[in-house]
Amino acid sequence: MYYQLKLNLRVKRKQRIPPRSPEKLSVLNKLGEYWFMDFMSDSSRNQRRFRTFNVINDFNREALGIDIAVSLPAGRVTRYLDKLAEYHGHPLKLRVDNEPEFTGKTCIDWAKSHGKP
Repeated sequence: MYYQLKLNLRVKRKQRIPPRSPEKLSVLNKLGEYWFMDFMSDSSRNQRRFRTFNVINDFNREALGIDIAVSLPAGRVTRYLDKLAEYHGHPLKLRVDNEPEFTGKTCIDWAKSHGKP
């Protein structure tokens, strides 16, 4: 009877995420050591959506640059980072969240070519 009512089906358990050991945040000693990058979005008065790409120096929380556009693909992000690096110099490390623009092949290849972990 259980089999006919399909009550004996196994319940799939939720997969557990393996435990991670997060790195301790290091104390910053000098300007330009770490850059933090993130995206924000907003809309104008006529309801047109746009995004901003923000690059901030973690040492003094200075905004190194803000790029504003309707669309910010990974190629444009890497070109903007190159432009900022010409002016401010390359940072030792970059801090980002796991947005698709940062986890894609273009940004990962850019980071590896500039020696960023």
